[in-house]
Amino acid sequence: MPAAPAVAVRHHILSVLVENKAGVLARVAALFSRRGFNIYSLAVAPTDDERFSRITIVVDVESSPLEQVTKQLNKLINVVKISELDPARAIEGELLLATVRADGPARSQVIELVGVFGGKVVDVGRDQLTVMLAGPPSQIDDFEDLMGACGIVELQRTGRVALPKLERRATGLRAVTTGKAG
Repeated sequence: MPAAPAVAVRHHILSVLVENKAGVLARVAALFSRRGFNIYSLAVAPTDDERFSRITIVVDVESSPLEQVTKQLNKLINVVKISELDPARAIEGELLLATVRADGPARSQVIELVGVFGGKVVDVGRDQLTVMLAGPPSQIDDFEDLMGACGIVELQRTGRVALPKLERRATGLRAVTTGKAG
């Protein structure tokens, strides 16, 4: 049986460690806007060290050369470190909340599908359900496509977050990072 063809990667994942200060996200977003870089996804949250936040930026590779993006980010005073995460060597995740139509016989089908995807029903209405699902972006995409047939009333996705896959050696586990660090 022939091997499956490799899927072309169409995005870069940048993990940007920044000082946890007011206005930093606005400056990062303004930089992307001024330079015409297309952000596919953006997520930001504090790290385990309250002095820093991590911004995960997924950049469309066709709209922006990665080297140019990182050069511009490195110029921002509050940027501490930039790591490129190769999508093939990173764990990506996303959260979806969706309210879907679920009346009559469709309700049990929606509940079953949510279970198949490892999701959870988080709110129940007379003819609607709100569901939550966390997983890799491709799984979230597949779930959203299938829920579209039921009728999506409202939908919110968090955007991608990512960390490097861990190297597996007999000597222990450690993170593997690739790309340019600032």
